[in-house]
Amino acid sequence: MRMKWMQTAFLLAGAVALAGGQASAQMDVAASIYGAFSGTTTASGTIQSPSNAAGGLLEVRHIAKPWFGYEGTYSYNRANQTYTEKSFAVCGVCDVSTIWTQVSNNAHEVTGDWVVSLKAGKFRPFALTGGGLLFDAPSGQAITTTDVTACGGFAGCKLGTTTTTTSASTTIKGVYVYGAGVDWRLLPHIGLRLQYRGNLYQAPNLTKLYTSSNAFTHTAEPMIGVYFRR
Repeated sequence: MRMKWMQTAFLLAGAVALAGGQASAQMDVAASIYGAFSGTTTASGTIQSPSNAAGGLLEVRHIAKPWFGYEGTYSYNRANQTYTEKSFAVCGVCDVSTIWTQVSNNAHEVTGDWVVSLKAGKFRPFALTGGGLLFDAPSGQAITTTDVTACGGFAGCKLGTTTTTTSASTTIKGVYVYGAGVDWRLLPHIGLRLQYRGNLYQAPNLTKLYTSSNAFTHTAEPMIGVYFRR
């Protein structure tokens, strides 16, 4: 049900991107693969670390002559979150207690972007900026928690791993997108798309076990794909 809703949202985003287009304008669809590399945030006593992962992007782009256009996109990647909390002097002789909590998570993103593009022979460099919604959807209710207490060899400290079943909920955040790249025409209607996209958004709050950092974070997405141009 959720995937059907996401596909519907992508089709709507594509329709918005194509709205107002003229018959003489260029339109293309593209599919790309990318690596998602995210930064760590620290706030509210919580260190939140998203995992790096591979993902896929679908684009519907409309370029009005000679240089301006729009696009609608849908992307997906795994975005597992690790929450870390530390407390000091927890047992008299102990130094520090650290708790890791891991949440399996799927990130779905739908955006609408402005595109500036110029043709130069077989190449068409472009830049883009826009925004949309980022849906973080945990893939399960079982959350793994590791509790470590370091105390320099004294008794009374513990080291263990527990699996905690707790509520995990989907979060929806606004996302700002920017990027640049180049289309390389190989055949009359087919070519390669090389691009970099950056996402700026607020860290998701997926579990009630710990407070999210609620800080703004950034995901870098270098990608390569194939486009088909009408």
